[in-house]
Amino acid sequence: MRRNRSETAKRRSHHALVTSRSVRCECGAMRRPHHACPECGKYNGKVIIDVVARAKREQRRLKRKDTELKASGRATEKEAEVDAK
Repeated sequence: MRRNRSETAKRRSHHALVTSRSVRCECGAMRRPHHACPECGKYNGKVIIDVVARAKREQRRLKRKDTELKASGRATEKEAEVDAK
């Protein structure tokens, strides 16, 4: 059975997009409510995420990726592409 426009519109009335809310953290950065702050790693006044360790881990990953690219010879190709542009 075909549904008419009003029934379709009533069904889709809950499909509207809502804007994401944000709250100000103790450190002053904006964060999502009920989530740890990505800047300081605090949630509810307690440190949940070790931001310093995360930054160190990211640096190690980037360094390892660069060395792997240099070993495979792809780093020179990418540098040549960047220089050409």
